[in-house]
Amino acid sequence: MSLKNLGLAALLALAALPAAAQTQTIRIGVTPGPHAQILEAVKPIAAQKGLDLKIVEFSDYVVPNEALSSGELEANSFQHQPYLDNQKEARGYKIDTVAQTVNFPIGVYSKKHKAFDALPNGASVAIPNDPTNGGRALLLLQDKGLLKLKDGVGFKPTILDITANTKNLKFTEIDAAQAPRVLDDVDAAVINTNYATQAGLDPVKDALTRENPKGPYVNILAVRTADKDKPWVKALVESYHTPEVKKFVEEKFKGAVLTSW
Repeated sequence: MSLKNLGLAALLALAALPAAAQTQTIRIGVTPGPHAQILEAVKPIAAQKGLDLKIVEFSDYVVPNEALSSGELEANSFQHQPYLDNQKEARGYKIDTVAQTVNFPIGVYSKKHKAFDALPNGASVAIPNDPTNGGRALLLLQDKGLLKLKDGVGFKPTILDITANTKNLKFTEIDAAQAPRVLDDVDAAVINTNYATQAGLDPVKDALTRENPKGPYVNILAVRTADKDKPWVKALVESYHTPEVKKFVEEKFKGAVLTSW
Protein backbone atom coordinates (compact mmCIF):
# COMPACT_ATOMS: atom_id res chain seq x y z
CA MET A 1 0.00 0.00 0.00
CA SER A 2 1.38 3.45 -0.90
CA LEU A 3 2.01 6.14 1.71
CA LYS A 4 -0.87 8.08 0.19
CA ASN A 5 -3.22 5.12 0.65
CA LEU A 6 -1.95 4.54 4.18
CA GLY A 7 -2.77 8.15 5.02
CA LEU A 8 -6.24 7.80 3.57
CA ALA A 9 -6.81 4.58 5.54
CA ALA A 10 -5.81 6.32 8.76
CA LEU A 11 -8.21 9.17 8.10
CA LEU A 12 -11.03 6.75 7.37
CA ALA A 13 -10.29 4.86 10.61
CA LEU A 14 -10.48 8.08 12.60
CA ALA A 15 -13.72 9.04 10.89
CA ALA A 16 -15.22 5.72 11.93
CA LEU A 17 -14.85 6.58 15.63
CA PRO A 18 -16.95 9.74 16.14
CA ALA A 19 -19.06 8.26 18.96
CA ALA A 20 -16.04 7.48 21.10
CA ALA A 21 -14.59 10.92 20.50
CA GLN A 22 -17.86 12.60 21.44
CA THR A 23 -18.67 10.56 24.54
CA GLN A 24 -19.37 12.90 27.46
CA THR A 25 -18.99 11.83 31.09
CA ILE A 26 -21.92 12.82 33.29
CA ARG A 27 -21.52 12.37 37.05
CA ILE A 28 -24.96 11.95 38.57
CA GLY A 29 -25.60 11.86 42.31
CA VAL A 30 -28.16 9.45 43.80
CA THR A 31 -29.12 7.90 47.11
CA PRO A 32 -28.60 4.12 47.41
CA GLY A 33 -31.44 1.82 46.46
CA PRO A 34 -34.05 2.49 43.76
CA HIS A 35 -32.56 5.76 42.46
CA ALA A 36 -29.20 4.09 41.90
CA GLN A 37 -30.79 0.97 40.43
CA ILE A 38 -32.92 2.96 38.01
CA LEU A 39 -29.92 4.96 36.82
CA GLU A 40 -28.09 1.68 36.15
CA ALA A 41 -30.97 0.84 33.80
CA VAL A 42 -30.69 4.28 32.19
CA LYS A 43 -26.93 3.97 31.73
CA PRO A 44 -26.80 1.72 28.61
CA ILE A 45 -29.53 3.77 26.93
CA ALA A 46 -27.64 6.99 27.64
CA ALA A 47 -24.47 5.40 26.26
CA GLN A 48 -26.19 5.09 22.88
CA LYS A 49 -26.66 8.86 22.98
CA GLY A 50 -23.00 9.54 23.77
CA LEU A 51 -23.31 9.87 27.56
CA ASP A 52 -21.10 7.92 29.96
CA LEU A 53 -23.06 8.02 33.24
CA LYS A 54 -20.97 7.83 36.41
CA ILE A 55 -23.38 7.07 39.25
CA VAL A 56 -22.23 8.53 42.57
CA GLU A 57 -24.07 7.35 45.70
CA PHE A 58 -24.65 9.54 48.77
CA SER A 59 -25.93 8.28 52.10
CA ASP A 60 -27.98 11.37 52.96
CA TYR A 61 -30.16 14.05 51.39
CA VAL A 62 -27.96 17.07 52.10
CA VAL A 63 -24.73 16.45 50.20
CA PRO A 64 -25.98 15.75 46.63
CA ASN A 65 -27.18 19.32 46.05
CA GLU A 66 -23.99 20.78 47.53
CA ALA A 67 -21.94 18.49 45.29
CA LEU A 68 -23.97 19.53 42.25
CA SER A 69 -23.72 23.21 43.09
CA SER A 70 -19.94 23.02 43.59
CA GLY A 71 -19.33 21.24 40.29
CA GLU A 72 -18.51 17.79 41.66
CA LEU A 73 -21.57 16.46 39.79
CA GLU A 74 -23.31 17.34 36.55
CA ALA A 75 -26.76 16.18 37.76
CA ASN A 76 -28.55 14.51 40.62
CA SER A 77 -31.63 12.31 40.96
CA PHE A 78 -32.79 11.78 44.54
CA GLN A 79 -35.27 14.48 45.66
CA HIS A 80 -38.73 15.90 45.10
CA GLN A 81 -39.55 19.49 44.20
CA PRO A 82 -40.50 20.75 47.70
CA TYR A 83 -37.15 19.50 49.04
CA LEU A 84 -35.19 21.22 46.25
CA ASP A 85 -37.18 24.43 46.72
CA ASN A 86 -36.36 24.40 50.42
CA GLN A 87 -32.66 23.80 49.73
CA LYS A 88 -32.53 26.61 47.18
CA GLU A 89 -34.21 29.00 49.59
CA ALA A 90 -31.92 28.05 52.46
CA ARG A 91 -28.61 27.78 50.58
CA GLY A 92 -29.01 29.87 47.45
CA TYR A 93 -28.29 27.05 45.03
CA LYS A 94 -28.67 27.80 41.32
CA ILE A 95 -30.16 24.40 40.48
CA ASP A 96 -33.10 23.69 38.18
CA THR A 97 -35.45 20.78 37.62
CA VAL A 98 -35.25 19.37 34.09
CA ALA A 99 -37.57 16.35 34.40
CA GLN A 100 -39.83 14.41 36.72
CA THR A 101 -38.69 10.86 37.36
CA VAL A 102 -40.44 8.52 39.82
CA ASN A 103 -42.61 8.72 42.91
CA PHE A 104 -41.93 6.94 46.19
CA PRO A 105 -45.09 7.17 48.30
CA ILE A 106 -43.87 7.65 51.88
CA GLY A 107 -45.24 5.17 54.40
CA VAL A 108 -45.73 4.33 58.06
CA TYR A 109 -43.94 1.18 59.26
CA SER A 110 -43.93 -0.73 62.53
CA LYS A 111 -42.42 -3.86 64.04
CA LYS A 112 -44.76 -3.69 67.04
CA HIS A 113 -48.18 -3.23 65.42
CA LYS A 114 -49.87 -5.04 62.54
CA ALA A 115 -52.29 -2.29 61.48
CA PHE A 116 -52.32 1.48 61.33
CA ASP A 117 -55.47 1.64 63.44
CA ALA A 118 -53.69 -0.41 66.13
CA LEU A 119 -51.28 2.39 67.01
CA PRO A 120 -51.96 2.99 70.72
CA ASN A 121 -52.64 6.23 72.54
CA GLY A 122 -49.29 7.89 73.27
CA ALA A 123 -47.50 5.93 70.53
CA SER A 124 -43.93 6.96 69.77
CA VAL A 125 -43.50 7.90 66.11
CA ALA A 126 -40.23 8.72 64.34
CA ILE A 127 -40.38 11.20 61.48
CA PRO A 128 -37.63 12.70 59.25
CA ASN A 129 -35.92 15.76 60.68
CA ASP A 130 -35.54 17.71 57.41
CA PRO A 131 -38.29 20.29 56.81
CA THR A 132 -39.86 18.88 53.67
CA ASN A 133 -39.83 15.17 54.53
CA GLY A 134 -40.80 15.86 58.14
CA GLY A 135 -43.64 18.00 56.87
CA ARG A 136 -44.58 15.30 54.43
CA ALA A 137 -44.84 12.80 57.31
CA LEU A 138 -47.11 15.13 59.30
CA LEU A 139 -49.31 15.76 56.26
CA LEU A 140 -49.65 12.00 55.80
CA LEU A 141 -50.73 11.57 59.43
CA GLN A 142 -53.20 14.42 59.01
CA ASP A 143 -54.58 12.84 55.85
CA LYS A 144 -55.08 9.58 57.79
CA GLY A 145 -57.00 11.36 60.55
CA LEU A 146 -54.50 11.31 63.44
CA LEU A 147 -53.50 14.97 63.34
CA LYS A 148 -54.79 18.43 62.50
CA LEU A 149 -52.36 21.09 61.37
CA LYS A 150 -52.65 24.86 61.22
CA ASP A 151 -54.25 26.21 58.07
CA GLY A 152 -51.86 27.48 55.43
CA VAL A 153 -48.79 25.50 56.53
CA GLY A 154 -48.06 24.42 52.95
CA PHE A 155 -45.65 21.52 52.46
CA LYS A 156 -43.38 22.22 55.44
CA PRO A 157 -45.39 21.94 58.66
CA THR A 158 -43.52 21.14 61.86
CA ILE A 159 -44.66 19.55 65.11
CA LEU A 160 -45.25 23.10 66.35
CA ASP A 161 -48.03 23.40 63.76
CA ILE A 162 -50.06 20.53 65.23
CA THR A 163 -53.39 21.81 66.55
CA ALA A 164 -54.97 18.42 67.34
CA ASN A 165 -53.35 15.06 68.07
CA THR A 166 -56.11 12.47 68.54
CA LYS A 167 -53.85 9.70 69.87
CA ASN A 168 -51.37 11.96 71.66
CA LEU A 169 -48.56 10.72 69.45
CA LYS A 170 -45.03 11.37 70.71
CA PHE A 171 -42.69 12.44 67.92
CA THR A 172 -38.97 11.84 67.54
CA GLU A 173 -37.23 13.65 64.70
CA ILE A 174 -34.33 11.76 63.12
CA ASP A 175 -32.27 11.75 59.95
CA ALA A 176 -34.39 10.18 57.21
CA ALA A 177 -31.73 7.59 56.40
CA GLN A 178 -31.76 6.34 60.01
CA ALA A 179 -35.52 5.74 60.21
CA PRO A 180 -35.46 1.97 59.50
CA ARG A 181 -32.89 1.48 62.26
CA VAL A 182 -35.15 2.84 65.00
CA LEU A 183 -38.12 0.56 64.31
CA ASP A 184 -37.20 -1.59 67.32
CA ASP A 185 -37.31 1.47 69.57
CA VAL A 186 -40.54 3.19 68.48
CA ASP A 187 -44.14 2.20 67.85
CA ALA A 188 -43.91 3.39 64.26
CA ALA A 189 -41.69 5.32 61.87
CA VAL A 190 -42.50 7.30 58.75
CA ILE A 191 -39.94 6.11 56.21
CA ASN A 192 -39.11 7.21 52.67
CA THR A 193 -39.46 4.37 50.19
CA ASN A 194 -35.82 4.32 49.08
CA TYR A 195 -34.63 3.87 52.67
CA ALA A 196 -37.36 1.31 53.37
CA THR A 197 -36.37 -0.88 50.41
CA GLN A 198 -32.70 -0.49 51.24
CA ALA A 199 -33.49 -1.91 54.71
CA GLY A 200 -35.33 -4.90 53.24
CA LEU A 201 -38.86 -3.57 53.81
CA ASP A 202 -41.54 -4.01 51.15
CA PRO A 203 -43.45 -0.70 50.82
CA VAL A 204 -46.47 -2.44 49.30
CA LYS A 205 -46.73 -5.26 51.86
CA ASP A 206 -45.04 -3.89 54.99
CA ALA A 207 -46.28 -0.31 55.23
CA LEU A 208 -49.22 0.15 57.59
CA THR A 209 -50.38 2.99 55.38
CA ARG A 210 -48.97 5.08 52.52
CA GLU A 211 -49.63 8.53 51.14
CA ASN A 212 -51.69 9.15 48.05
CA PRO A 213 -49.20 8.84 45.15
CA LYS A 214 -50.68 11.89 43.42
CA GLY A 215 -49.20 15.11 44.70
CA PRO A 216 -46.11 17.30 44.74
CA TYR A 217 -43.70 14.58 45.80
CA VAL A 218 -42.74 13.15 42.42
CA ASN A 219 -38.95 12.99 42.30
CA ILE A 220 -36.94 15.06 39.87
CA LEU A 221 -33.79 15.17 37.80
CA ALA A 222 -31.83 18.34 38.58
CA VAL A 223 -28.86 20.16 37.03
CA ARG A 224 -27.14 23.49 37.52
CA THR A 225 -29.15 26.38 36.07
CA ALA A 226 -26.26 27.19 33.74
CA ASP A 227 -26.44 23.71 32.20
CA LYS A 228 -30.19 23.20 31.83
CA ASP A 229 -30.32 23.97 28.09
CA LYS A 230 -27.24 21.98 27.09
CA PRO A 231 -27.67 19.08 24.64
CA TRP A 232 -26.50 16.44 27.14
CA VAL A 233 -29.36 17.35 29.48
CA LYS A 234 -31.92 16.66 26.76
CA ALA A 235 -30.17 13.36 25.98
CA LEU A 236 -30.20 12.36 29.66
CA VAL A 237 -33.90 13.11 30.07
CA GLU A 238 -34.75 11.22 26.86
CA SER A 239 -32.72 8.25 28.11
CA TYR A 240 -34.60 8.21 31.41
CA HIS A 241 -38.07 8.67 29.91
CA THR A 242 -38.02 5.50 27.82
CA PRO A 243 -40.32 2.48 27.69
CA GLU A 244 -37.36 0.30 28.68
CA VAL A 245 -36.79 2.20 31.94
CA LYS A 246 -40.52 2.30 32.67
CA LYS A 247 -40.70 -1.49 32.25
CA PHE A 248 -37.67 -1.93 34.51
CA VAL A 249 -39.26 0.14 37.29
CA GLU A 250 -42.58 -1.69 37.06
CA GLU A 251 -41.00 -5.15 37.08
CA LYS A 252 -38.29 -4.42 39.66
CA PHE A 253 -40.31 -2.54 42.27
CA LYS A 254 -43.81 -3.97 41.72
CA GLY A 255 -45.73 -0.87 42.78
CA ALA A 256 -43.34 0.44 45.45
CA VAL A 257 -42.01 2.98 42.94
CA LEU A 258 -44.26 4.71 40.39
CA THR A 259 -43.11 6.28 37.12
CA SER A 260 -44.11 9.82 36.14
CA TRP A 261 -44.13 9.31 32.37
